[in-house]
Amino acid sequence: MPKIFETLDKAKAAYDWTYKITMILCKILLIVDIVITSYAVAGRLLGPYIPFLTDPAWSEEIVLTCMSYMAVLSAALAIRTKSHIRMTAFDRYLPQKLVKTLDIIADIGVLILGFIMLSAGWRYTTTLGSRGFYVSLPKLSRFWMYFPIPLAGIAMIIFELEAIYNHIKSFFIKDEVTQEVK
Repeated sequence: MPKIFETLDKAKAAYDWTYKITMILCKILLIVDIVITSYAVAGRLLGPYIPFLTDPAWSEEIVLTCMSYMAVLSAALAIRTKSHIRMTAFDRYLPQKLVKTLDIIADIGVLILGFIMLSAGWRYTTTLGSRGFYVSLPKLSRFWMYFPIPLAGIAMIIFELEAIYNHIKSFFIKDEVTQEVK
């Protein structure tokens, strides 16, 4: 293995760390979503019979905000696991180097999207988002409603850089599975 790849492979720990943090955040948001939704549903169903159990006015907006975080962050996670939607119908008919080149081009497009999400999302978050407030929680800034976009942009950039590196590396180094078979 060329020395440059050995050096760059040391960054894998940073990619793993970013993936774990993003996954933990998604899991926490899912738990929060389930708890708040369960409490809101219980408040709607049992509220007339149990006076202290009511549906809080803020539940819907907070659940939707958590869902927006999970949607864009899980899309970023899908980049790393290669589980996002892809068109692979012709991959088996094309030369392997062409498929890898097309994958790199697609990854560069998604990387550009990540930078757009980061820059435009941060602009919206700090301008429009910081000026508004949630209707049901007037002390909570809408910054948190727009913040998932730049956050997911950062995660997408990190995971796309890893994907592009792995594609470039595959031009120079054969898969370990292929090497073991031979």
